Amino acid sequence: MSRIGPISCVTVAAPELQRMIDTYRLYLGYELVDHGRVPAAQAQLWGRPALAGRRYAIMLPGGEGGTSFRFIESQPSPAYVPFRHMGWNAAELMVQDTDAAAARLVDSPFQLIGPPADLSFSDKIRAMQVLGPARESLYLTSFKEKLPEFDTPDPKHFIDRVFIVILGGPTASELNAFYTRHFGVGTAPVVPGVISVISHAHGLPADTKHDLAAIALTGQSFIEADTMPPATLPRTSTGDELPPAIAMVSFGVERLPESLTYLAPPQALPQAPYHGRRAAIATGIAGELIELIES
Repeated sequence: MSRIGPISCVTVAAPELQRMIDTYRLYLGYELVDHGRVPAAQAQLWGRPALAGRRYAIMLPGGEGGTSFRFIESQPSPAYVPFRHMGWNAAELMVQDTDAAAARLVDSPFQLIGPPADLSFSDKIRAMQVLGPARESLYLTSFKEKLPEFDTPDPKHFIDRVFIVILGGPTASELNAFYTRHFGVGTAPVVPGVISVISHAHGLPADTKHDLAAIALTGQSFIEADTMPPATLPRTSTGDELPPAIAMVSFGVERLPESLTYLAPPQALPQAPYHGRRAAIATGIAGELIELIES
């Protein structure tokens, strides 16, 4: 069975591409490493041929590493409300100091939605949450010490790479079962935790606990599977547009699983983040777009 990981790329649907580039460079220390227009073959791979010719940009922390943000020029989606929809809800970045990161983002385009706080299930992990210019949610997380149960990267940069992507679905167990079935990941324990951004979005008390599971991938990467409240809406897209905010997440795989149904036949593409490798797109049980890139 093909192993999945690490996280290769987090794709954000960006109504204002240049604003994304400027914001991530000035406030997060990310550098532009590639930009251009979406080739027709790539748009076909995504099952959205009308995206051909759209401008894109790829950025890395300090201009280096293997886990990037990719911004794709997209039409805004007024109906989207963060944490009210299934699918990719957030990207979690490893940082050197969460409180110092919060201070840097004061008076920035990032909107604070969760101030720095220790996690409800571990006082060794401190995190904050912000919304970016495309209404994408970012968690900025620091570890006070290494925890044996989490194989996490050391932050080389003040604000470093994405090491967790947060996926909202019907239940954490069902999400885990999907990734186990197709990629052989282990079964992660389901634990209750306070997720204030979900509670706030759904009008629930701030101390409401939601079931979640940290699914370990290869390459010091994780999927946090969150059980969403019953009123959660599907993540929809208009026509050939990408889903709003975090539109898809790309992962490395040893080989493309035959058990999945893909939006289009796999293709080898020359540009980043593929670099000549085969890739394909599948849809998960929460409606999330999963891009797989062979190693």
